[in-house]
Amino acid sequence: MKEAQYVCDYILNGGDKAEFMAKFENAMSEGFDPDKDLEGLGIANQTTMLKGETEAIGKLLEKTMMEKHGVENLNDHYMVMDTICDATQERQDAMYKLVDAKPDIMLVIGGFNSSNTQHLQEISEDKSIPSFWVDTPERLTAESNTILHKTAHGELVETKDWLPEGKLIIGVTSGASTPDRVVEDVLDVVFATKEAMGNKVAA
Repeated sequence: MKEAQYVCDYILNGGDKAEFMAKFENAMSEGFDPDKDLEGLGIANQTTMLKGETEAIGKLLEKTMMEKHGVENLNDHYMVMDTICDATQERQDAMYKLVDAKPDIMLVIGGFNSSNTQHLQEISEDKSIPSFWVDTPERLTAESNTILHKTAHGELVETKDWLPEGKLIIGVTSGASTPDRVVEDVLDVVFATKEAMGNKVAA
């Protein structure tokens, strides 16, 4: 959003072209000229980007182009198309509903190099729900109640006693390409952990 705001400020007010070119030197095609090429904008996004972030940037760009060229000329200067993957969007929508239900713990399952899984973890962290992102069942140890998990910011953390005693509600989600078998195997370890603690889990 900060970069989008910078571009919009340049569109509306002009600015230091050399600074603009330096700022986006690794994010532009050859021959790009902000003074000429920003007359018309199209927006496309990475398939796994959060829908809310995409919409916010899209509204900012739309408002900017209306202010610059007039509402009646918007379609001549701005175009947007929905390029978010359906499977990814469905998971994000479901995740928002899940965190609104306020489970005690969130378990996010998917590859550590998966950006769509990372966004699911991010949604949970933003709602301040204790959230644990794992890629394989081997990240959990039933006997010692420990879990090696990743945060949305990429930090790998080991947490002991991550499952509290007593009954609890665990929300579970997985990345778009996570095999069902991996999810099942992770849940098996979760139940084994609670069993080792002498408790039952409500999930």
